Amino acid sequence: MKGKFAHSPDNYRLSLLTQCTALILVGGFGTRLRPLTLTLPKPLVEFGNKRMILHQIEALAEAGVTDIVLAVNYRPEVMEKYLAEYEERFNVKITFSIETEPLGTAGPLKLAEEILGKDDAPFFVLNSDVICDYPFADLAAFHKAHGDEGTIIVTKVEEPSKYGVVVHKPNHASRIDRFVEKPVEFVGNRINAGIYILNPSVLKRIELRPTSIEQETFPAICADGLLHSFDLEGFWMDVGQPKDFLSGTCLYLSSLTKKGSKLLTPPNTPYVHGGNVLIDPSAKIGKNCRIGPNVTIGPDVVVGDGVRLQRCVLLSGSKVKDHAWVKSTIVGWNSTIGKWARLENVSVLGDDVTIGDEIYVNGGSILPHKSIKVNVDVPSIIM
Repeated sequence: MKGKFAHSPDNYRLSLLTQCTALILVGGFGTRLRPLTLTLPKPLVEFGNKRMILHQIEALAEAGVTDIVLAVNYRPEVMEKYLAEYEERFNVKITFSIETEPLGTAGPLKLAEEILGKDDAPFFVLNSDVICDYPFADLAAFHKAHGDEGTIIVTKVEEPSKYGVVVHKPNHASRIDRFVEKPVEFVGNRINAGIYILNPSVLKRIELRPTSIEQETFPAICADGLLHSFDLEGFWMDVGQPKDFLSGTCLYLSSLTKKGSKLLTPPNTPYVHGGNVLIDPSAKIGKNCRIGPNVTIGPDVVVGDGVRLQRCVLLSGSKVKDHAWVKSTIVGWNSTIGKWARLENVSVLGDDVTIGDEIYVNGGSILPHKSIKVNVDVPSIIM
């Protein structure tokens, strides 16, 4: 085991992961999370005051993973300087696998076959949009115990008709029989959570072309009776679009609260109302504010007097002036919200946006460097 994580108390489980490899499906343009991704690739957008991909790299490194492959086809050069820092911090090797054309969710595995298939050890695959308490060590132990070709993490949802549902074989708690896409009638409530552990033999099933692991590879493994599911405990969210980014933030902050995390601002702080508030130490908070529940405030943010913040994210360098009201909104880097302004209904401000005094924004998606001087009364894209 390499580096600072070599002396974890759970030595048995971590021994399963020695020299293990992981592939993170970073993908392309991040269009669902625009306008934020017009400034930075999605994995570099801060979630809970930490870049999205850092949540995953940190969890992989803590579980003993030593080699990480990033499957990318958009702006890898922007990511390189950040990833070089993470390599050193977590004592892992990070390799970019660059697609000349989008290869879907299975093609990138084949493209990285030289690394993923270098030995007989299983490897992790995960979507970069997924935020949860990553149970990599438990997943590896479960996968080794059943001895078959693949294991996917599944999570329970309240409305399975919106998803592809995992159906198990009769009288078998984990062996997957088939997948049913958006079922009309109830067949189950577990869905693919976008995190897998696979044996290198899976690579033989994949061609180097645009192809889907969910629609092509997994059904083939199911047909041979070699695919299992592993139930995820705790929260889960695909945060690839603004409304889910905000919902995921609520779940993440609640998880920190349950763990008693010292990262959170103490709930007895005078301006904290409702808890689940995460504020970077460099942020400045004015007088008579009401912040919370479910608020994240990034580095160098300035919040004026009498500001009300609820269920929102303020990214680094942003400013909220006196008596503004911000709810269900993502405020982009270096943006400014004027005095007595009101933003709500999943509004998203790109980088360096200015909202004038007393302006109302209802579900606006505002591209970088724009100045808004009239109300946005209905959800719309401001270019």
